[in-house]
Amino acid sequence: MTRQLVLATGNPGKLHELRDLLTGWEVLPKPDHLEIAETGATFVENARLKALGVAQATGAWAIGDDSGLEVLALGGQPGIYSARWGKNDQERMARLLQEMSGKTDRRARFVASIVLACPEGILCEAAGVCVGELLTMPRGTEGFGYDPIFYYPPLARTLAEMTLQEKQQISHRGQALRQLLVHLQAALLEKML
Repeated sequence: MTRQLVLATGNPGKLHELRDLLTGWEVLPKPDHLEIAETGATFVENARLKALGVAQATGAWAIGDDSGLEVLALGGQPGIYSARWGKNDQERMARLLQEMSGKTDRRARFVASIVLACPEGILCEAAGVCVGELLTMPRGTEGFGYDPIFYYPPLARTLAEMTLQEKQQISHRGQALRQLLVHLQAALLEKML
């Protein structure tokens, strides 16, 4: 039995991170023409929409991920709209830094919801959170999105100053995917029985 998964994302940064953690699986990108509207009100609702939509469209097991940055001083924004705060990473970071101008409370957290689905429905869900704070200037060249301004105090670095392996150990997406892998193995065994 071929162990294939379709990743329900068009984001190259997410695709790279998820593929890195899914060793032992043939990981396929979502077909370019397939667009799933993110109409959910929460990360998990959007992850469900993506996973189930791609699974049903491709006939394969699919992983849907929705994640973003929640900033305490901004009432949890940008939240589920994190990827829509600008046309590219630089615009999004610039907007966030502008919104945070003059604010002393710089606490923030990355949140990820990951869902595994087959064409018949949702198989399992997992979530992860990475708590840190926002800097006033970007640091580092690794990662993507808001990583250069997200400072992780226990390692005294931004996510963009970490190697992918270091980031995977503490990141919201790494936490969620490690939880999901346990469920994935169990779901695979159940399907084989």
